[in-house]
Amino acid sequence: MAKAEPITIEIYGENYNVRGDGDPAYLGELARFVDTRMHDVASQLSTADPVKIAILAALNIADDLYRTRKRQQSAAELWMEKTEELSEKISRSLVETAKRG
Repeated sequence: MAKAEPITIEIYGENYNVRGDGDPAYLGELARFVDTRMHDVASQLSTADPVKIAILAALNIADDLYRTRKRQQSAAELWMEKTEELSEKISRSLVETAKRG
């Protein structure tokens, strides 16, 4: 399997050559996302230190990820609970129907 060609992305004014197994456009999209987050963080800080800005942007992104995972887990648990309730109702209905007929 051939290795992916590197592409150049720009994040917070710095260029990086990266390789990925996926679509190069996807890597560009990720880079733009990180770049935007870093600029958002920088606009709220008095520091111009790109390392501090990158760390705070990473924390913001990690927070979003964890919150999303928690919402998905809660939704999956609710879905399983509702599925079990429906399954029990169907089972009871089938038993009642079998008793009648």
